Amino acid sequence: MDCQLTMSKEMKGIDLKALLEKTGDLLDKGAPSCAGAKIEKQSISGDKIFLTITSGRFVRPHDAVFRLKNFLSQHLGKEQHIGVRGIKALKYVVEYELDKEPKKTFTIPFVKEMTFSGKTCRMVLENLDEEFLQNNYVDRMITLVTDKVEAQHYEGKAEHWELMWASPEKKHAWNKDPTVEMEKKNWIMHRGRGQWIYGPMATRIVKTFESIVMEELVKPLGFSEMIFPKAETWDIWKKSGHAKSIYGEIYYLCQPKTRDKEYWEDVIDTYKITGEVPLHLIKDKIKEPIGGITYAQCPAFWPFLDGKTLADESLPVKVFDRSGTSMRYESGGIHGIERVDEFHRIEVVWTGYPEQVRDVRKKIIECYKHIFNDILDLEWRMAWVTPWFMAQEGLIGLKDKDEKIHDVGTIDFESYLPYRGTRKESEWLEFQNASNNGDKYTKGFNVKSQKGTDLWSGCTGIGMERWLATFTAQKGLDMENWPKEFRKRFGEVPQGIKSL
Repeated sequence: MDCQLTMSKEMKGIDLKALLEKTGDLLDKGAPSCAGAKIEKQSISGDKIFLTITSGRFVRPHDAVFRLKNFLSQHLGKEQHIGVRGIKALKYVVEYELDKEPKKTFTIPFVKEMTFSGKTCRMVLENLDEEFLQNNYVDRMITLVTDKVEAQHYEGKAEHWELMWASPEKKHAWNKDPTVEMEKKNWIMHRGRGQWIYGPMATRIVKTFESIVMEELVKPLGFSEMIFPKAETWDIWKKSGHAKSIYGEIYYLCQPKTRDKEYWEDVIDTYKITGEVPLHLIKDKIKEPIGGITYAQCPAFWPFLDGKTLADESLPVKVFDRSGTSMRYESGGIHGIERVDEFHRIEVVWTGYPEQVRDVRKKIIECYKHIFNDILDLEWRMAWVTPWFMAQEGLIGLKDKDEKIHDVGTIDFESYLPYRGTRKESEWLEFQNASNNGDKYTKGFNVKSQKGTDLWSGCTGIGMERWLATFTAQKGLDMENWPKEFRKRFGEVPQGIKSL
């Protein structure tokens, strides 16, 4: 690293080389013998000191320069009344070995030049200010490159998919796309991008699902209802980890700069004249996004526990939320009611000691088995999958030693959709999951236990659209083909809305 230290006055009569020889083992602290940072060149010009610093992986050049800043301030301050006003890295070359060779080249912010040779990465950075160096952005850039290369080698869920259990094959009522057929019967109406209006019949089915979840899972397991915000701000996503990746998938929330009527008068008048909403005028009158509409639903709960120490008598904490919609921009992936932008979900969250979190998830899985087998009579299977954030942290295949089952990670519940094709060749629908998140959220939100040991958490998002897609794809729209137990809970058929 070629760096520049700006001093409080000119360095007249200062023997810089002799002064730096007094640093002793200052640049070796925290490193094996002779493996610390080294000053290769030094010079003075007016009120500026120029240094070239090299190092290995133990003492970064940007760490070394701040050690030198403190050293120079101490020695020159006492004797010469000279202080260090600022630090700047004129050129910073980072070269290191990756675990894997990149499949394709890429770049990242703040890099002037980046090249790869096999597993060797070389980055050239220029004109870095003191804040950039002090906040360890360089270390974060090294980590980012490593993560991106790892991501290139991660082939998606299929790479870490493992079948755990499957129901018997079943005979289904039909092989038609339920979305299309429900539209024909006026049970649902497509309203916008990945958004649907559910008529009385479809809504009754969804509400029956909800009542089943309440009676067969939520109440028996002792979950308490809460209301989570549906507007999630950046501070939540930073702590939950979502801020690392979700920008192309969220619906952003922007506040108006003011609600003053005169400020908005040109927008109002333009609409009155043209009958069109003048978006080009609106975009300049709103603030930058404060965050977005809830994306995963459970992160909005965690500020309720942020920084708290939980009493043992409250553990495990078991709560759920069903107060509103979630939204996720699916781009070209939207299809029917099974892949939407706006969806309705019951979010179930629990936290406690690791053994408690394992136990709750185990009981939830048993509840799902009862619901899917005995009430809905579905053809489905359970599979172990590893979300990218866990694969990235080396948690692939991590298992509970006692129960011999997968521990931290996600279990997906997948259903066969007859209209998509054969069981072997078609894509099954992930219509449910149950996750053990380990300490991801408890550490992110600094939630502690009374005993001082780590807390874990889990969550399971119950998506009503996915359940509706699964049930109607297998059982059809004719109630005569629905399971007896479900029909009993469904009750009387609601009166539809007829039009002339």
